[in-house]
Amino acid sequence: MVISDIDLKKPVNILMLFNSYPFVFYFLPLTVILFYFLAHKGRRELAIGSLVLASLFFYAWWNPAYLLLLGASILVNYWLGQMLYKRPIKTGLVIGVGFNLALLGYFKYANFFVDNLNSTLATSIHLETIVLPLAISFFTFQQVAYLVDCYRRETEEHLFIHYCLFVTFFPQLIAGPIVHHKEMLPQFANNATWKFSFDNLSVGMTIFIIGLIKKVILADGVAEFSNPVFTAAENGEILHPLDAWGGALAYTLQLYFDFSGYADMAVGSAKIFGINLPLNFNSPYKSCSIIDFWRRWHMTLSRFLRDYVYIALGGNRKGKARRHVNLLATMLLGGLWHGAGWNFVIWGGLHGFYLVINHLWHVVRRTFGMPAETNSIVGKGLAWLLTFLAVVVAWVFFRAETLLGAELMLGSMLGFVDTNTMDAPVLLDDLAAKWIGALLLIVWLMPNSQQFMGLTQEGEMQTTWLSWRPTVGLSLVFTVAFIYTLARMTEVSEFLYFQF
Repeated sequence: MVISDIDLKKPVNILMLFNSYPFVFYFLPLTVILFYFLAHKGRRELAIGSLVLASLFFYAWWNPAYLLLLGASILVNYWLGQMLYKRPIKTGLVIGVGFNLALLGYFKYANFFVDNLNSTLATSIHLETIVLPLAISFFTFQQVAYLVDCYRRETEEHLFIHYCLFVTFFPQLIAGPIVHHKEMLPQFANNATWKFSFDNLSVGMTIFIIGLIKKVILADGVAEFSNPVFTAAENGEILHPLDAWGGALAYTLQLYFDFSGYADMAVGSAKIFGINLPLNFNSPYKSCSIIDFWRRWHMTLSRFLRDYVYIALGGNRKGKARRHVNLLATMLLGGLWHGAGWNFVIWGGLHGFYLVINHLWHVVRRTFGMPAETNSIVGKGLAWLLTFLAVVVAWVFFRAETLLGAELMLGSMLGFVDTNTMDAPVLLDDLAAKWIGALLLIVWLMPNSQQFMGLTQEGEMQTTWLSWRPTVGLSLVFTVAFIYTLARMTEVSEFLYFQF
């Protein structure tokens, strides 16, 4: 059983999605106008307050009742953070982290725990289905990081309204990136942030449009080929190997363009306000190792898991064997963070196993004096292919709703099923192959969003020969692309990471 952040019985249009007409035509422009109007009048605190209220409205569009939970979480964590900053007592930190994990644990894992307890011990404990508050996984991690940083004296005291903005800022509230206080709050002390900038508007809108295209055109387009295959597997249907591989590759691409599209729209929306959010993706499917993959995929989550879980467990400071145990434990927890289901635990465990193998390979390489990286095209190609295939296999567990569905998918992909699968009808047609092939070429050969825009890891602009420039030609291209994408937004679809 997988417990999602979204109540699937409710229509998607109850959400204030980036890829919706209300957000694009009303919410975003009105929020920008009000913020800069107040800033121009010298009312900076009111301007911050307007962003907080807008962000709360953005969140409440889904379910106003959960504003109470979000508000209580903010109040408790702000108070604990102030206490820890003044008196960094470990007991206070444990209480604070425990509070956040208990909140997350109840809403996200209570049903999962009870279901597994009933199944294992044949008990009949009944617990009503708990609908997760939207974004609880993200704002919980963000506030846990804040408490730890307060305990370490790596933060400063802030006004309550500033802390509210740090947690609720709408571009990153729902699905990240997971932001540190020191990455965002100091930017509001910069005078340039309070002055409307056409440069920020043009850059922000361009990044937003790129993300919108990724989501509406590319991710939603290829979803048409992944969903039927996984649905067939969940129904126990025999899959042709071409369908199984096609469905797995389609989902691999759908997830990337869906989530990286959201991340681009988050970065673009924040840039309009003069705020630089950390980047979350850096061409992860170009990685030649699993270690490199996790430096490129969901980078702010990887950073959190490294800094607040892996290192807290001892990191690599307690010997090589303990290091591998810590890697496995970190990735298992990372998998469970994504959702209350054994499929997510297996996905995390697989990546933990991959990382251990990757580190052991480095030990073997150093032992025999082999070079750190091969310069041969064949060697790099094989390393990339092995990494990519390992990622695709793991995504099957990530996407499957049941372990049986994942088993049937992988069985067809790896040839570990009845030979009758070769006689099964092929669900995917030539159009699917063209879509998958085209998107693979995009992720492998084209520059990513930050390379095209000349963005640094901190989100700042850095001009290169490849960088975007505000020319008339590019403006026309993006205007046409924006209008075309808006015309395709007739059926709004939620972002995949809203489920986690």
